[in-house]
Amino acid sequence: MPTKTILAVAAGGLFTIASCLPAFAQDATAASTNAPKLNVELNALVPSQKGCVMTFVAENDLATPIGKISFELAFFNDKNAVDRVTVLDFRDLPVGKKRVRQFDMPGVKCESVSRIIINDTPVCDGPAAGECKAALTTRSQLSVPFEG
Repeated sequence: MPTKTILAVAAGGLFTIASCLPAFAQDATAASTNAPKLNVELNALVPSQKGCVMTFVAENDLATPIGKISFELAFFNDKNAVDRVTVLDFRDLPVGKKRVRQFDMPGVKCESVSRIIINDTPVCDGPAAGECKAALTTRSQLSVPFEG
């Protein structure tokens, strides 16, 4: 087979493979987008007499209801140092329902909270072991980053 023919066949094959890649990428993105999620949003930080009322919105998009769930959160101060680590009980989370949970954190100044991280889900009654942490997605409605 002449060299030009071999190069043309090889180039055509590469073009065919390259043109399929975006379709594979879209399928992978769609699959990860449609994966069941446990959504937790930091919605508000409001000063209180005790310290700071933290408002979260949680939604269970997993296949099973959660009878009881808690999150271990780390709060960072304005010096980017961990101010405290605490476990918050979010109680039950039915499938497909949003739940608003508020916690009054004594001794915490809202204006000094620079970041909040969910370290773990020590209690997750209902889904398979590890599913709550694996499906966790976080977002913040504030300028304070909220990570999972």
